Amino acid sequence: MKKLMVLPLAAMVMIMAMVMGGCSGRDSQLKDAIRQALVQNDTTQARFDSICSIIKANPKQYAEYITADGEINYDAMNMLVQSVGESLRPVMRWNVIAYGANTFTLTVYFERSGSMVPYDDAGGRGQLKKAVNDLINYFPNGDKARINIVNDGIFPYSGTVDSFLQDRNIYASTAGVGNASYTDFQKIFNDILEAQKPGNVSVVVTDLIYSPADTKDVSIDKIFNEENSLATNMFKRYKGKSIIVHQLTGDYNGKYYPYNNNAFAYNGTRPFYLLIIADTKVMDVMAASKDYKQFLAVQGSRNSYRFNQGESEVDWNVIPDWKDNAGRFRLSRGGSCELTGVEPDKTTGVLSFAIAADLSGINCPESVLCDGNSYTIKSLSNFKVDVKPIEQSMFTANNKNYLEGKTHIITITGQYKGPRDNIQLSLRNEFPRWIEESTCHDDTNPSSPSFSTTTFGLSSFLGGISQAFGSGNNYFTMGIALK
Repeated sequence: MKKLMVLPLAAMVMIMAMVMGGCSGRDSQLKDAIRQALVQNDTTQARFDSICSIIKANPKQYAEYITADGEINYDAMNMLVQSVGESLRPVMRWNVIAYGANTFTLTVYFERSGSMVPYDDAGGRGQLKKAVNDLINYFPNGDKARINIVNDGIFPYSGTVDSFLQDRNIYASTAGVGNASYTDFQKIFNDILEAQKPGNVSVVVTDLIYSPADTKDVSIDKIFNEENSLATNMFKRYKGKSIIVHQLTGDYNGKYYPYNNNAFAYNGTRPFYLLIIADTKVMDVMAASKDYKQFLAVQGSRNSYRFNQGESEVDWNVIPDWKDNAGRFRLSRGGSCELTGVEPDKTTGVLSFAIAADLSGINCPESVLCDGNSYTIKSLSNFKVDVKPIEQSMFTANNKNYLEGKTHIITITGQYKGPRDNIQLSLRNEFPRWIEESTCHDDTNPSSPSFSTTTFGLSSFLGGISQAFGSGNNYFTMGIALK
């Protein structure tokens, strides 16, 4: 009979310490590598790759940072990096999610309907074709993009990416592909969403005019209600997707087909749209990556909006020495979320301070980011907010460390009520006004002053997408305690 060996208490404690110490030592290797990169300000791709090599060399130990297919889990890695950065003084940031942006693929869906052909007339400036070419050129590995023609269905483009880019009359080259008399939104978007694989980015090039097979003698209200319900029903099944819609303007010379099918000739300008569709996480990664900045921004875009964008963490700090500061305050140790020793200007009673924030990861136009009316600010002192993009001329020796890596200056100003106050600042995510302003309810009159700037039923379709995803959240929220 075997005897159970009982170790003395001191030996057990020693063994436990050795085991815990060993685990802690292995874990600290990864954290030390991250800490050194932050302290040395070496936040390059090469340095990140060297950190990843530690994980891949010990996959069992660092399983939480590896996906099921053996790749780096960028979300988990980003959380670890931010945790290490939070422990430093001053706090340091390094967004590593963007490094996951090098595996994405691009698919273009180019609408070929009767109302799209006149955008590529030989006598026009070719804004539509240029916009699509730019998307392909600005997408990393865009030369491997897949291109499809869409109308009553989805049809593979017969040429290559190069032939598409160089084609001066893409509609002539694709004549006879599908049925150009109508566009089946339900089939097209359902097929796109169902076919989209992880890491795929789809772009739909369209005039966004809902044009089923026959709308003659059908009331406008019935068309709009059908369009709205169709959009809501399609997209509610894909809550994990995000969509950016860009509105652009192009020269238009040819037949226009209104909802009553009484076509007429029109020579002028008309809106068209680029819809970028991807998994929400893919969209977040692209938004955080400099490699996709031009792709997402879309040169020539007049208006844009991202559907299904969650609240983001924003890297920000209060600038202690700024030209527009008024009154006095001190930054508390360990962060920028608390100001102490706060005193307003003795003459005016005004307190004003500036925040440097990195808003680059938010899919939102500059017109919204820099509009103080887009923000909600809660405080006892009725503070107001002003936002401006950071320019190189703003950098000085005193503020360089605070402005580095930031994109905007947020100035908060008000009559300080003291002795304590708490500020909560949020950028609201609202269904944009430009969509309703760009909506036409009757497109049968080309002489109408709004014909060149509006799209029939636009708000019905995009409103349906908004209803499918839900809205009302904030882009970001930051809180500052004043003492």
